[in-house]
Amino acid sequence: MKKGGFGKAVVKSRYVILALSLFLLFPSLLGYMKTRINYDMLTYLPKDIETMKGQDIMEDQFGKGGFSMIICEGMPFKDVSKMKAEMEKVPHVDSILWYDDFADISIPVELLPDKIRKAFYNADKDSTLMFAVLDTTVSSDEAIEAVSELRKIASKQTFISGMSAVAIDTKELADKEAPIYVVMAVILCMIVLSLTMDSFLAPVFFILSIGIAVVYNAGTNIIFGRISYLTQALAAVLQLGVTLDYSIFLWHSYEEQKAKRRTEDMKRGDLPKEQKHEAMAEAVNATLDSIVGSSATTIAGFVALCFMSYKIGQDIGLVMAKGVFLGMIVVVTVLPSMILIFDRAIEKTHHKVLLPKFKRIPAFVQKYYPLMLVIFGLVWIPAIKGYFNTDVYYNLDRTLPDTLPSIVASQKLEDEFNMNTEQMILVPSDMEPKVVEKMCDEIRNVDGIKAVLGLDALLGAEYPRELISDEIKDVFVQGDWQMVIMTSEYKVASDEVNAQCDAIQKIIKGYDPRCMLVGEAACTKDLIEITNHDFAVVNWISIAVVGVVLLFVFRSISIPVLLVFVIEFAIFINLGIPHYTHTVLPFIASIVISTIQLGSTVDYAVLMTSRYKTERIAGKSRKDAVYIAHQTSISSVLVSAFSFFGATFGVGMYSQIDMISSLCMLMARGALISMVTVVFILPAVLYAFDRVIIYTTVGFKEVRRAHKAAKKQQKLSGDTAEA
Repeated sequence: MKKGGFGKAVVKSRYVILALSLFLLFPSLLGYMKTRINYDMLTYLPKDIETMKGQDIMEDQFGKGGFSMIICEGMPFKDVSKMKAEMEKVPHVDSILWYDDFADISIPVELLPDKIRKAFYNADKDSTLMFAVLDTTVSSDEAIEAVSELRKIASKQTFISGMSAVAIDTKELADKEAPIYVVMAVILCMIVLSLTMDSFLAPVFFILSIGIAVVYNAGTNIIFGRISYLTQALAAVLQLGVTLDYSIFLWHSYEEQKAKRRTEDMKRGDLPKEQKHEAMAEAVNATLDSIVGSSATTIAGFVALCFMSYKIGQDIGLVMAKGVFLGMIVVVTVLPSMILIFDRAIEKTHHKVLLPKFKRIPAFVQKYYPLMLVIFGLVWIPAIKGYFNTDVYYNLDRTLPDTLPSIVASQKLEDEFNMNTEQMILVPSDMEPKVVEKMCDEIRNVDGIKAVLGLDALLGAEYPRELISDEIKDVFVQGDWQMVIMTSEYKVASDEVNAQCDAIQKIIKGYDPRCMLVGEAACTKDLIEITNHDFAVVNWISIAVVGVVLLFVFRSISIPVLLVFVIEFAIFINLGIPHYTHTVLPFIASIVISTIQLGSTVDYAVLMTSRYKTERIAGKSRKDAVYIAHQTSISSVLVSAFSFFGATFGVGMYSQIDMISSLCMLMARGALISMVTVVFILPAVLYAFDRVIIYTTVGFKEVRRAHKAAKKQQKLSGDTAEA
């Protein structure tokens, strides 16, 4: 295709493009419905760590994956036994472990062995505890269905905790809130665009075209098989906020091309149709050139997430990189078609732009640019301190409201049995019963351990194995392994439970190196260690990848360094603020926000710097080039930043899932901080480093020559004056 031919082809095929885009919505919706959603964040841990290998053994050899704790308050034991029998009939419930598996319920509780009584009964609270063992993984569809059925069977005095119960509550809450996220993002973006642009109807087509791209992205997620609930919840609003810029670029370019073709005596709507088509063809080509570099930095930021060992980064990164690419394609094909087809209606809603020309800000920044640089340097100090001292949490159920059934049940478990976590030890089945019993006794003495359940742990090594029912044996022994269940009073992700895991690991490895510690607490401890490493790695990778893209876009060594440095300043402020407001962030926020903010808001800096470079090469002085770039870019930067803010702020305020709320609030605030930084700091940086830029950037040959000539002339003038 000839240079410029793409725009003409889009204009000529506008009806076909629009019809095809609408037709493709149907397979996309089908793909969306077929894409599975994962609600268990621990499944994204690397498969080669010991805890995940142990999880695989649990599923493969024991046919067990998830556990749920069932608390019954004030129920006669005969009713508990009856309910237990009914629960055991639920598909994918492998077994339910209660004290009647070890003793007849007719035996008074007081006569039961201490190990059994303390594990299953609390006389003070009149509460009893059952362990439901599932034959499938925690967040599988089967596990969710099984626990849902258990809830239906459970009486009002019964509470079910565990990761599967948390997954159910997360699913129901996320599914209920997700449509509202989109509605809020659309409404707020519409308000921003209507107030900052020159048409009330054009923003509607911006949103509709991006909506098509969002559906395409959601539908094509089927190629991944499944995505996380976090990715699903954020993808639409994030794609809207990030790619809306491209629509604005196209509109401004189209308006500029129409203005060139309009004579002085011609009204806005009088431009002939043929000339509008020519204007759109030129606008499409110009926009494509502009947004290739812009989208490349954004895609690079998301691709950097794929380098995380914790694979949630890959989940978010691939989906969003694909979304940005699809958004770019739709903006240069579907949106121009919509604008031309509905041109008459759009013209009727034209209004005066409400944004001012912003002449004072560039003049102020240029006059006081040394002060801007001093502020830039001083603010780094508290920003760095806050950035490296912001607290994060790893307890996944903390992201949910405390009124949900699973969280209520977890609180009951803590209050009535002083339990917060359940863990399993996989023990080689060829270990001597006496050795296993001794090991379990040693584990009982570890701080915070409430109960240790297993054949040898409960019944003792001397108990004849032939007297143990096959049902009990099947729960604890399968193939090459036997299982020991432990309960702890310490909360997941706490320093206490992490120290407890270390102590247990030391004990079990001392008896047999093949022993494995698995469960939520052990997995979360691995999560902490892995994500701490990911945080450092991904930050540097995102900086490097975005820097390389900018290197090719500007063909400069210095410009990428300066732009990344300016946006990183905004990122450090954004992620440092929680330290000073005493806000604790979910662990994922500190990892992904820096990458997302860099990739999505560096575009603001690219826009201004591109204009500066153009003006400087055209022969403008340092002062004029910076001023023109600053003055012409402010409106676009404001519209882009406030649109991104609108797409995320409403979701952040509304969502009851703290992980989603925190991420969106950070993105919304980050957009505004990046905007302020680009408007007030970047021009000062460009002004101060102008000489460095012209000597380290391709295309400034004539500027360098003029600079040397001026310097030589200045020296000669000085020598003449001395003479």
